[in-house]
Amino acid sequence: MSELLSLNDSTFEKTVLQSAQPALIEFGAVWCAPCKRQEPILVELSKTWSDQCQFFKVDVDESTNLTMQFQVMSVPTMVLIVDGQEVERFTGLQNREKLVEKVEPYLS
Repeated sequence: MSELLSLNDSTFEKTVLQSAQPALIEFGAVWCAPCKRQEPILVELSKTWSDQCQFFKVDVDESTNLTMQFQVMSVPTMVLIVDGQEVERFTGLQNREKLVEKVEPYLS
């Protein structure tokens, strides 16, 4: 995977919860400047970890149920799901090193 795949309320369960791989989900919005700066970092990591982790983006304005389910209060918020459970959460713009430090332990 070289880009972040869009995720919405109807695709979440099958795509993320039933996946054997960890999933990193970025909750963001098209109007969010920090989200626009975060996305290239996530795209780079998605290329690096293409066979170990799935990367998704959720538009908070379009997927309100999913946004509420995860109690996202600000964007960008990234949630790491492993075996159907949230294991890490990051709010605000994160640098590559911080993401690697927090996500790598969950990769196989």
